[in-house]
Order: sequence, then C-alpha cells, then structure tokens
Amino acid sequence: MLFPVIMAGGHGSRLWPLSRQQHPKQFLPLVDESLSMLQATLMRLDELNTAPPLLICNEQHRFLAAEQVRQLSGLQAQIMLEPVGRNTAPAIALAALFAAERVVGEQTCEQAEDALLLALPADHAMSDVPAFQAAVQAAMPLARAGKLVTFGIAPTRAETGYGYLHRGSSIEGTDGFDVAQFVEKPDRERAEAYLAAGDHDWNSGIFLFSAKRYLQELARFQPEVLAACRAALAGSTRDLDFIRLDAEAFAACPAISVDYGIMEHTSAAAMVPLKAGWSDVGSWSALAEQRGQDERGNTLCGDVLTEQVDHCLIHADSRLVTALGVANLVIVETKDAVLVAHKDREQDVKRLVEQLEAQGRREHIIHRECYRPWGKFDAIDSGPRYQVKRITVNPGASLSLQMHHHRAEHWVVVSGTARVTQGEQVKLLTENQSVYIPLGQRHALENPGRIPLELIEVQSGSYLGEDDIVRFEDSYGRE
Repeated sequence: MLFPVIMAGGHGSRLWPLSRQQHPKQFLPLVDESLSMLQATLMRLDELNTAPPLLICNEQHRFLAAEQVRQLSGLQAQIMLEPVGRNTAPAIALAALFAAERVVGEQTCEQAEDALLLALPADHAMSDVPAFQAAVQAAMPLARAGKLVTFGIAPTRAETGYGYLHRGSSIEGTDGFDVAQFVEKPDRERAEAYLAAGDHDWNSGIFLFSAKRYLQELARFQPEVLAACRAALAGSTRDLDFIRLDAEAFAACPAISVDYGIMEHTSAAAMVPLKAGWSDVGSWSALAEQRGQDERGNTLCGDVLTEQVDHCLIHADSRLVTALGVANLVIVETKDAVLVAHKDREQDVKRLVEQLEAQGRREHIIHRECYRPWGKFDAIDSGPRYQVKRITVNPGASLSLQMHHHRAEHWVVVSGTARVTQGEQVKLLTENQSVYIPLGQRHALENPGRIPLELIEVQSGSYLGEDDIVRFEDSYGRE
C-alpha cells in the first residue's frame, strides 16, 4: 500500500515578496494559474492507487490547507498540524508512526505497518506527471526490499543551491543505484566538477520507504526524534478536520532534516533517476524556467510593459509595471512591496527577509490581502487610529461572535447580503446599507446568500491589531 505524505511546512523566503510566512509558496499558483503548488502535488498522485494522503503543515496554515484540499472535489486527505516547525525528519517520523500504528484507509494496523511512505514536498513542480508516476512504480520494489529510496535529478547546470547524490553501483534487476554519498550544497568549483564527472545527481528531496524500515533507522540514528514524535502523536487530538499534535511533546523534538538525520548515515540508501521536468521552484530563475520566456528571454506576468529589456523576470500583481533598457533583473510587485534584484543575487533574497524581521516589520509575514476560513480581507489603507479593509465573506460562511476592546467598526455593504448580529439584535443588510459597531459590543457577520458578500470596513480606535479580538463563538475552532 502506498501512503503519500505531503510536507507543506516551509516558508519559501527566497520567493519573497510573493511567498510569505502566513501564505508561503506551496499555497500559491506559481506555475499553474488554476492550481496552487500544493494542489498540483496532490493531483500528481492520480493513477498511483494510494491511500488518502496525509498532509503535514504548520498550524497557522490549517485553513489554507483545508480549503485548497476542499477545492479538489473528490479528494480525501488527512491534515496533521505541527505546532512548531521541526524540519523533515520529524515530519516523516510522524507519518511513519501514523501509518504503522493507526488504521490507514480500510487496512488493519498489521497491514498498515508495511505501508510504503511516499514523502513529497508540497512546493515542487513537474512537467511530466506520467514520468514521475513511472519512477515511483520503479522504486517500489526497492522500498519493499528495505531500501530507503530517494529520487535523483540529472543536473543541467552547476547548481550551488541543491544538495547532490554521488551515484554508486547499479542495483541488479532494478532501475536504482546505491547512493555512495550525500553531498550538501557545494561551492561553484565543486558543482562544476560534479557536472563534468557525470556521476552526481541533484537531490530532489522526495523519498520512498516502508514505515517500518524508516522507524528502524530512526531508532538507530535519531532516537530522540522518535521518542518526541511518538509522544506528540500519542497525545494528539482531533479538531474538526485536523489532527493536533501534543504541542509540548513536539516542541521538545530536535529539528533535523531527513538527509542529515537518516540518509547520510544509513547503509540502505538507494536512488532512482527521476526524469519528469522536476524543479523545486526555489528561486526566481527556477520559476522563470517553469513559466517560459519570450524571444528576448523575458518572463512577464501581469500588467507589464517593456522596451529594450532582456532576460528579466517581471511580475506585476496589482498595478502596471514598466521597464526600460535593463537586463538580468528580477522585478516583483505586490500590493505592499516591490523587489528589484539582479539575477546573480536572487539566492540572497532571504537576506532582505532577515532585515525585515530584524526591523520588526510585517511585510515578510503577511500580505496586504489575507485569507481566513470564512473568506479574505484586503487592508486597503491605514493611519493613526484608523484602518480600512475590503472584506469578502464566502456564501454560507460567518465570522465569529466577537468583540473588541480598543476599536469601533463601520460596515458598508458593497454587494451581496449580510446578516449582522449586534448584541441581542439580528438584522439583514443589502447593497449600500451600513451599520456601526461601537467599541465593546458583541457582534457577528454572516453571508446567508449564494454569492460572495463584499463590504468595506472602517476601523477607528487606539489599537487596531488583529489580536484585539475576544471570540465567544466560532465555527472554525479558533480561540
């Protein structure tokens, strides 16, 4: 039985300002306009005859993940929430324990122990899905024989942003090879030597092995990780569609990647070549390769005008962006930030993110447009003692019954119908009607209609932070 594990806990800081902590790249439609990278990863499992996948993500992304799964009609997935990030070795440990000790689908616990875990990052792209599925099928006999299989990508350039696999001897009767050595991200000189030698592959970060075998190696090389994950899962609870781990137990788990923690130490590592147009979309140049270029080598997205521009990636999110007489630049515009970087420095974008964090700013954390389980809001304008938002409430959705200690609110309905609770009163508002919510009053907002509810909210008060909310009732399990 093949048990997919989708690891969706990263932040993707090298793709800032599109990717941010509260809306990272795996939840964005970067390559396919109709699917986020997470959704494309889930769709890639079609034809593989798998158990329902386990999606592991950060707790703060739970509603994003649940909504994107829901949009893929007919897909069943279980969502496990990490209270803190602890890298890939613990994430896969949780999945292995879940498969080995719980019922997976209609399998018994004994049968589930032999589950083959297919561990997939949620933020990779592949242009040839049948080739990916064929590689997984080719790797399954190796995994059943006790190998810990990773998938190698034939390098096309001297890339310094990837780890490498030193290919060993071929494994008789299979498409696989022993892994002679795992090599961390090299400098330029070593990367060029690996490319010239032809016996090194990029490490894709995709793995296939049995749950039982992985747990054996984890007990051998990382017993503290195993103990912490076992305790976190033993203390887990169900909350709506989510599996919530014991936060204290999981926080005690060491943070370590599966490469460092297991694959670099095990004698059972094997590699199967993957020729599926793979990319980890870990830089703006990688994204440009996925999106394609025009005759001048440019990748243009959105409302963009250029003149005498070559080999640039220009992304316009909310307004017109123009460029004249430049080359080899990355220009990315969002509603609240603009990035201009030379392509030679694109791997250093995370340094800007570190500066934002050091200065206590929020542009690396959240977009101006923020998604919530009931819909979204766009923070249009703000200043001393006021803030203006455009709020969209999905049909049938509702905000929590709440109150604020420091702000009052005015709501003006732009389109749709609003059911507003004010204290003990409930009223319906339609287009061009408004309501005032004074400071300290209990209130709630619901969309009882069949079309999205759009309204403008004007907040005024001494403190306008999102944490000035006291919830009394909530449909989504929020405190």
